[in-house]
Amino acid sequence: MPAVSLEVSHLYKQFQTDQGEVHAVEDVSFEVMRGSFFTLLGPSGCGKSTTLRCIAGLEKPDAGVIKLEGAVFVSSEEGIWVPPHKRPMGMVFQSYAIWPHMDVFDNVAYPLKRGPASFSSQEIRDRVMASLELVQLDGLEKRPAPQLSGGQQQRLALARALVHEPQALLLDEPLSNLDAKLREQMRIELKQLTTRLNITTVFVTHDQLEALTLSDQIAVMENGEIVQEGSPREIYDSPRNRFAAEFIGLANFLDGTVVEAAEIGTTVPVETHEGLLHCTTAQGLAKGESVAIAIRPENVMVSRDAPAGDSSTNVLEGRVESVVFLGDALDCYVEVGNARLRADLHPSQELSPNDDVFVTFRVSAARVVPNPIAAVGARTGE
Repeated sequence: MPAVSLEVSHLYKQFQTDQGEVHAVEDVSFEVMRGSFFTLLGPSGCGKSTTLRCIAGLEKPDAGVIKLEGAVFVSSEEGIWVPPHKRPMGMVFQSYAIWPHMDVFDNVAYPLKRGPASFSSQEIRDRVMASLELVQLDGLEKRPAPQLSGGQQQRLALARALVHEPQALLLDEPLSNLDAKLREQMRIELKQLTTRLNITTVFVTHDQLEALTLSDQIAVMENGEIVQEGSPREIYDSPRNRFAAEFIGLANFLDGTVVEAAEIGTTVPVETHEGLLHCTTAQGLAKGESVAIAIRPENVMVSRDAPAGDSSTNVLEGRVESVVFLGDALDCYVEVGNARLRADLHPSQELSPNDDVFVTFRVSAARVVPNPIAAVGARTGE
């Protein structure tokens, strides 16, 4: 089993603003295995970039511990804070932070010339050329940095981050400034590069697709906290709360009440306005608890014909509201009671607005998550 490379424990960071105190990071803890690709995913302002900057040493946390390969770089209790230039980490910023007055070679060489270690001219050249070859920029070392394309500038930033052979690579939304086609290409190249180097990588993004395709592990963040951590498939298939289900991919939600108490990983009956549904749960539930049921559109089947019902499938009756042909799929909305369900269907399926239909989805595809409205009401006494 791979060893732990990066450890972040009980990290806190607050900022003072004109509107008062902002809790940017609240008790964040996670571990990154050596050589794995770990992603902090969440919307703007959730604390993901602040967490990364604390790891890099660009922000000083108010509390917490940060270790890399067993070495302590931050410890509020022991009064340890190692400055960024003494941390064996490479970082790529969203803006790339490339020096416009330097050529490609000098941009990559800069950390070696200005860093704490001393290198001969030949050592610097060898390292720079090897780093440029890694990112397929060899042969462009004399080109002025501003004359590079967007994708080449991103590769240059990567080469500079890797030139001093760091123990960890930190990436702060490095693909967000690229157009869609180039972003897809660079996503593939980034995954291949980090896999080939077997380097511990922490990646920050708000892009769900980037997180799902690049990551070994994902931590979903909201309001400065990690609300769920797991593999891409775990996060997508088994969200533990409504925010995770909504933020990663698309989901239909049906509000309901638990009919019988249920343990983790079991089937639970839930009474909804649309009827009694059987679902799966990732947490224990009490009878009478208010919940929401999350169903991905790709797991919703729609048919004019009544399906053969069985205990593994939920069946509801509805009416087609709209159907949009997308080429590789049909984007279909169905009115079911008071709800509006979205379904991703095969493009060959023939449906029209106002068709009376049956909507089916498997029990295993209906995930129960806590109802945040009910939770807020409980906290406020409403």
